[in-house]
Amino acid sequence: MSEIKHPIEQKNYHLAQVNISRMLAPLTDPIMAEFVANLEAINSEADTSPGFVWRLQNENGNATDIRLSDDELILVNLSVWESLEALSKYVYRSQHGEIMRKRRSWFEHSNQPLFALWWIEAGQIPTVEEAKQRLEYLRKHGSTSYAFSFAKPFPRPDII
Repeated sequence: MSEIKHPIEQKNYHLAQVNISRMLAPLTDPIMAEFVANLEAINSEADTSPGFVWRLQNENGNATDIRLSDDELILVNLSVWESLEALSKYVYRSQHGEIMRKRRSWFEHSNQPLFALWWIEAGQIPTVEEAKQRLEYLRKHGSTSYAFSFAKPFPRPDII
């Protein structure tokens, strides 16, 4: 008699991402005007992009007043996507990509990673504290399944 096999419970995973940037000046400074003028459109584009799940935001629809540290010039962006491909398409092949190419006009250059990715179970919402930990881990250990980069991504846990 053959053995009855029970299906392994499949979990669905989403991709969390955090990126931080240190502004060259406060948001009210004229040097930041073009960035501020494009912020609503970029956020709206994210919200309507295929594969978008969630993003950190305040009651004004952005996260410019949410802090990752005591440094008032550091902006944090935290979001969740259905896949690496969906996030990559938004980041590099949309209006967001055009704005990213101008980032040196508004943000300091850094020699350490400012962007981290990690897999979460679908339905979970990452916290700012968790995002900070993942970014710090990536900075100390490089890309691992715990925190990774676009340059060295890790597959979803359910397809390993």
